[in-house]
Amino acid sequence: MTESDPRRRRDPSSISRARRYTPRGRTVREAADGAEDNRARENGARDREAARRERNRTAQQTEAEDLAARRRREAAARSRERRQRETGTITEPRKPEPETKRSTSTAKSEPLRRTGTVRPTQSRRTGPINPPRGGGRRPTNRPTGPVPVRPLASLPRLGSPARRLRMAAAFVMILLLVSGARLVQLQVTDSAAYAAEALNQRLTTEPLPAERGAIMDRNGNRLAYSIEANYIAVDPVMLKGDAAELAAGLAPLLGRPASELEPILGTKETPQGDQIRFAYLQRGVDLAIGDEIRELENPGLIIGDDERRVVPGHDLAANVIGFTGGDDGEGLGGLEAAYDDWLSGEDGEVSYERSQSGQPIPGAFYREEEAVPGNDLQVTLDDKLQFNVQKILESTVQEHDAEFGSAMVMEVGSGEMLAMASTPTYDAANPFDVDDSEAYRDYGTQATVDPGSIHKAIVFAAALEEGCIKPDGTMPVEQSINKGGTDYEDGYEHGSAVLSLAGIIAQSSNVGTIQLADCIGKEKLYEYQLAFGLGEATGVGVAGEAAGILQEPQNWSGTSEGSVPIGHEGTATIMQMAAMYGAIANDGVYVQPQLVDHKINADGEIEEQPEPETHRVISKQNAEDLQYLLQAPIAAETGTGRNAELENYHLAGKTGTGSLVVDGDYAPGNVTSFVGFAPAEDPQYVVAVSVYVPGGGGGGSTTGEAFKEINEFALGYFGVRPATEPAPEFDVWG
Repeated sequence: MTESDPRRRRDPSSISRARRYTPRGRTVREAADGAEDNRARENGARDREAARRERNRTAQQTEAEDLAARRRREAAARSRERRQRETGTITEPRKPEPETKRSTSTAKSEPLRRTGTVRPTQSRRTGPINPPRGGGRRPTNRPTGPVPVRPLASLPRLGSPARRLRMAAAFVMILLLVSGARLVQLQVTDSAAYAAEALNQRLTTEPLPAERGAIMDRNGNRLAYSIEANYIAVDPVMLKGDAAELAAGLAPLLGRPASELEPILGTKETPQGDQIRFAYLQRGVDLAIGDEIRELENPGLIIGDDERRVVPGHDLAANVIGFTGGDDGEGLGGLEAAYDDWLSGEDGEVSYERSQSGQPIPGAFYREEEAVPGNDLQVTLDDKLQFNVQKILESTVQEHDAEFGSAMVMEVGSGEMLAMASTPTYDAANPFDVDDSEAYRDYGTQATVDPGSIHKAIVFAAALEEGCIKPDGTMPVEQSINKGGTDYEDGYEHGSAVLSLAGIIAQSSNVGTIQLADCIGKEKLYEYQLAFGLGEATGVGVAGEAAGILQEPQNWSGTSEGSVPIGHEGTATIMQMAAMYGAIANDGVYVQPQLVDHKINADGEIEEQPEPETHRVISKQNAEDLQYLLQAPIAAETGTGRNAELENYHLAGKTGTGSLVVDGDYAPGNVTSFVGFAPAEDPQYVVAVSVYVPGGGGGGSTTGEAFKEINEFALGYFGVRPATEPAPEFDVWG
């Protein structure tokens, strides 16, 4: 080394300092000189590490293969043992051969530490593959003997893409088949049913009310007819809004309480579960009301064409004409009810599809059945005569504080009723605004009473026909007579006297009439009662006409011989009594009363009514004699009907004081009546008046004035000539 070599000039202490900074205790020079060696050693270490890792992998693979083989052997042994048990050939199990312990690992070399020492490698653990998991001591030897067989969980099968594809395709095909079958069912099998159901949901059927026929008087004046109006109905399914609020708004327009409208508006189904698509709220409303409801624009409210019944006379002959009502506008009383089928016609209907807004769908289903209008009815009443008769009757009832009354005018010979008035009455244009349902009653045909003395004309006619007395004959008459223990007295004081037939009639003698009835006999008297129309309804044409009660002879009691001849123990209507006096006025021929003149069909063709039934009761001569004698109550000084005397005309008639039976007992007061005809010398018209006066009164004093006034107007109205001869004078005393 030369002096310039820096290694020679280095301080000896610098080696220690250099070594302090070299790794693994080598000097810098050693590190520099051994750089190549170091790299070789590092490469060798890496190769050895790689070889060690490869050996570990090989050992692990070998161990896994040994484990799998051992498990297969154990499974095979268990399988053999299971088959032996099943077949019954169990043999001594073969002891498993001891396994040769194999080294599960090879010696592994650690890379040399930089200090030069070698770390010994740990040998891999040998022993049971699956040691117990508990903390106890592991068994050193396996048990000998039969190995218990435990079922192993089946290993999952490997997926098959082809199989999955086939299953998916099959599922799709099934789904398509089910969908196709359902479509075929909907489109082919059930298509008609579903189409019909859908149509029903859109379909609305509304009635087309037929125009009701008119009722006219004998001169063609309309007493009742129909005009154009609207009906208001509801389709609850399409109704919008709250039913209670809507009912409160419609109530003042329809004139019905909201409590009645709300259930109709809110009920959508019938008790059977069927939908309600149409229900009337009100019929016959004014067109202006229909327009106002239409402005509500509620799809559930239906406004349709309808008609409203108009009665221009209001209460004029209301009890005879009757009224209509109900959802179908049917007749509910009088002629409206009796001839409802003829007047009503046949309703039609229209069916169409509606949208959700309630509007008809253009071009959709539409079907219309036209309504057949009703027919007209022309009655025999005369509106002007009816008005005056009704006014006179009402005045009489008010003047005498009567409870009810009736009056009528009938044409002799034809039996046509020219006027039929009843009171109390009602406004047929507003028929439901009444305080008492009795206002609907026609007292002329539906009220039966004991007729009283007006019944005596039957006894007089029978006495003449049977020859018991002559028209100018006389007979002694006592003041009273006893029949069945009851005394029957005359109202006029005459003591024991001889009375002519005219006197018996004029004074309405009870005793004289009973004596004539004794001459006739009860069987014959009963026959004459039937012949004069008692005991059965006249059939005049008013619905609900009463027949009255007529006692048969075998039912007579001890007092009947005194009561029946003078108009008691039996009942009749004033219509029956008018028909009876009409038979006397018609020369002894009974004519059935007629209210309907003829019918007119929708084409304007007239259908004549059948001729009224007629039959002779007494001879013409006896009828004419009785016509003359019946003037005595009005013309004779002692007559009971003196206040009915009419200037310029001769009247014939008979007063009566009967009784009213209520619930089987006689009511207080009297039923007073006056029935007769005019003019007496040539009878044209029968007039009958009857009122019930609870306070009592006589027939002449109560109804005589009304009888005169009605005759006076009727004779003047129809132009009957006044009498040219003075009234006859009657000698009532024999």
